[in-house]
Amino acid sequence: MAYVINDNCISCGVCEAECPTNCISAGDSKYAISADDCIDCGACAGVCPVEACVSA
Repeated sequence: MAYVINDNCISCGVCEAECPTNCISAGDSKYAISADDCIDCGACAGVCPVEACVSA
C-alpha cells in the first residue's frame, strides 16, 4: 500500500527531498503523496519529524 501524509504535516518539505520516485508534492495545507507513484519504500516516514508519513 502507498504511504499517505496525515494532518500532522507541518509542510517542512523534508519528505519531498527523500522520495526516490518524486511522488511527494506541496499541497494547499500539507504535502501529498501520489498513490499511483508511491513504491511503499518508507523513505518519507524515516525522515518526517512529526510522523505525518504513514502507511495507508
